[in-house]
Amino acid sequence: MARITVLLPAGGLGTRIGSRTPKQFLRLAGLPILALTVRHFARHPDVRAIVIAAPEAHVARARALLGRPRRVALTVVAGGATRQDSVWRALQAVPADAEIVVVHDAVRPFISRGLIDAVVTGALADGAAICALPIAETVKRVRDGIVQATVDREGLWAVQTPQAFRLAILREAHDKARRDGIVGTDEAMLVERLGHAVRVVPGSADNVKITTPDDLRRARRRP
Repeated sequence: MARITVLLPAGGLGTRIGSRTPKQFLRLAGLPILALTVRHFARHPDVRAIVIAAPEAHVARARALLGRPRRVALTVVAGGATRQDSVWRALQAVPADAEIVVVHDAVRPFISRGLIDAVVTGALADGAAICALPIAETVKRVRDGIVQATVDREGLWAVQTPQAFRLAILREAHDKARRDGIVGTDEAMLVERLGHAVRVVPGSADNVKITTPDDLRRARRRP
């Protein structure tokens, strides 16, 4: 399909999960969450390299637990103060011949091959692609515990990762954001600022992000 490099921002300390251990190193199905996520991408036949941005104090730990996959080049770099900084640092380690860069939350360990292929196909066609789910619940804007307004949910989607981009587009988006002092909530937002179209493909309800203790408990109960 394409020469793919995967960036896994894992630089956060995961304070919301209530553990001294960063959440990407907590165990799920007998393995650290980070290792489970890496394994999905390492098995993909078109992934040539994986770059992980880990907390600076845990770089050696990440390298030790992940080892050296036989087929995929794996690099661990020190993450930054924000997710965006971590992705930018990981971008510096992307091989020059990469066609597509996939960015995925390190703590979304239930990613599927089909979802990876869908965003990569979208990026090959349009330069940028994300996966997302249409919002089904009523959405309200709240301030200080009081409803301010009910938001029209028509056309609103909840965005997940992976997100996939042609390498040159993602680099340009990050460089412009750094020049402009902009911090985005995801890579697609930075690409949107270039005026570039971003393709949306259907996400998956199974593709959960482990953020809170309840998320971890539910993930551990999965069959």
